[in-house]
Amino acid sequence: MKYLLLFLGFTFASATLADDGMAILQKRCANCHDLSGPAAQSVQALWQRKGPDLFYAGSKYNREWLEKWLVKPRRIRPAGYHYIQHIKPGKKRDMIDAATLTPHPVLSSDKAEDVAEALMKLKAPAEMMGAAAFKGGSISVSFGEMVFDKFNGCMACHEIEPGYGGLSGPEVYTAAKRYQADYLVSFISSPQAWNPKTPMPNKHVAEPNIQKIVQYLQALAKENWDEKK
Repeated sequence: MKYLLLFLGFTFASATLADDGMAILQKRCANCHDLSGPAAQSVQALWQRKGPDLFYAGSKYNREWLEKWLVKPRRIRPAGYHYIQHIKPGKKRDMIDAATLTPHPVLSSDKAEDVAEALMKLKAPAEMMGAAAFKGGSISVSFGEMVFDKFNGCMACHEIEPGYGGLSGPEVYTAAKRYQADYLVSFISSPQAWNPKTPMPNKHVAEPNIQKIVQYLQALAKENWDEKK
C-alpha cells in the first residue's frame, strides 16, 4: 500500500505539472505555435504560423534541452521562422534585418519544467514517424560534413557552426541536443510527412546516408558552442 500511494502521488504530481505546463502553453505560446495540429495544408496557412508546430513536440524534442532553452532561449533560426520576412537588401547580398526579429519569451526554471512536461506528452501520430529509427554508430566530423554538404548540399540552408553556412533554415550544430535521433531520421527521410508545406526539400537521401547525417549532427553537438559564440 505504501508503494502504491507513492506511485499514485508521483503520477498525480506529474499530471499536475503537465496541466500547469499546458496552461502556460495556451496562454503564452499558442499565438505563435500550433498545439493541436494538423500541420498547415496550404502555403497561406503556413505563413500565418509564427513558430514551429508543437503538437508533436514529445516525439521531436529532447526534454533536457527544452528545460534549459526555455530558461535561456537562443535563436535557432538566424533569419527567423519565415526568413523571407526578415531580410533586407545589402551591398553585395540580402542581409538579415535583426530589427524585425522578436526575442522568444523567457520562462523561470520551474515554469520551464512544467512546460517541458506538457510538451513531452504531445506525441506525433504513428504515420508521421513511420518506421524510421536511428541505428546508432558514429562518424568523423570531416566525413560527416562531406555527406552533409558535398553529397547533399544541406549547408546551403543550414549553419554547421556559428557564422558558417546558410541562414534560411535552422542551425544544425546543436540539432542533436534539441532533437530526438529517431525524429531526425524520420524528418530527413520525408520532411513533407511532418509538414506538407515545409521549405525543406525531400532530397531522397539514401537510408545509410541519413544514418550518417544524424551521426554527424551528434558529433557536432558534442562541441560547447555556447562558449564559442
